[in-house]
Amino acid sequence: MELVNKRIAEYTESFTTEEPEIVKRLIRASEKNLEHTDMLSGRQTGLLLKLLVQISGAKRVLDVGTFTGYSALMMAGVLPENGELITIEMNSRYREISDGFFSKEPYRSKIRQIMGNALEVIPGLEGNFDLVYLDADKISYPEYWKMIRKKTISGSLIVLDNMLWDGMVLNAKEGKEYAIHKTSELIRDDDEVDQLMLPLRDGVTVVRVK
Repeated sequence: MELVNKRIAEYTESFTTEEPEIVKRLIRASEKNLEHTDMLSGRQTGLLLKLLVQISGAKRVLDVGTFTGYSALMMAGVLPENGELITIEMNSRYREISDGFFSKEPYRSKIRQIMGNALEVIPGLEGNFDLVYLDADKISYPEYWKMIRKKTISGSLIVLDNMLWDGMVLNAKEGKEYAIHKTSELIRDDDEVDQLMLPLRDGVTVVRVK
């Protein structure tokens, strides 16, 4: 399903600020070394994350699902000097790419990558987060949402990617599309948050804890 007219999508992206050069290098490295790179968040989602970090003044960020590091670099690049971004990934192949970028300053002092299953890692993380970005395995989105909510406080932002799942959420009965739809229901029924679902790329939901 074409969620947004291709020409409109290209037009809006042409008027969206480009990524920093280091992020462009990460994209090229990902495309060179991996067969499928559609899991990269993309320029418009990346700029949205960057702006949300800047506007909110976030100092502590959780990135659930590193892939090769696109979203982590976009957000960490605008964190204050004492800012921290924790990113979780379980695929060592992706880490081989992200390590080369996370090791550079100013990212080296801001990004902490944890290798492992995020469902097992998140409960053990100490403290709360100002902003959380979720872009991990879709079947576990409802569980991730419940865990993330426990790590956020009033004013925290939560951003969830792929919330339209190529339009399949419209007739969700099972599988990943049902898990995503269920997550949207959980968010909608949470009286302590405000949420906005955007038809951006594959669907992005922005949540603010009241």
